[in-house]
Amino acid sequence: MNFQVININESSKLGLFDLRNLQIENKREKEGAGVRFLLDRLISEEVELAYYETGKPYLKNRIEEISISHSHDMLAVILDKQKPTGIDIELIRDKVLKITHKFLSDNELKDIAGQPIEKVLVYWAAKETLYKIYAKKSVDFREHLFISNFEYNESGDEIISNIIMDDFAKEIKLKYMKVGEYMLVYPI
Repeated sequence: MNFQVININESSKLGLFDLRNLQIENKREKEGAGVRFLLDRLISEEVELAYYETGKPYLKNRIEEISISHSHDMLAVILDKQKPTGIDIELIRDKVLKITHKFLSDNELKDIAGQPIEKVLVYWAAKETLYKIYAKKSVDFREHLFISNFEYNESGDEIISNIIMDDFAKEIKLKYMKVGEYMLVYPI
């Protein structure tokens, strides 16, 4: 796969790009070139990407919200014209198992018992996506971000999630799907 654009709904779309298509050695430069490549495909005019002090990206003089994720050779960019958005893509590997106690609630830990690594990665990528949507640093993944228990489906599915803070509460429907050797999660 060179690149792919997915129209999620009338206000939101995402792009996926295999960074191996770029002959750039420097990792940061390669990721930057990949983001520019996808932005050219998602928005048919020149845009300027900038970052808030928190590290959250934004597009100067545009209404679209943006989120960016990369893992190894894959890059994902999502745009939404109506609301804050987030995205996460993760290489499917068992490294995440070492930290499940740091990001899963007790109920979520029970739900992953005996389940494939892909299900654990859905939880991780979903929480990363929620973190990017909320976009404030004071988030505890175990205490503030929740994923409703779900049956993992190899062909992808939708899940219900919640951000619950002292001053903020929101239910968000997320979609997960395998993209080759990666797990992708984004809001719908």
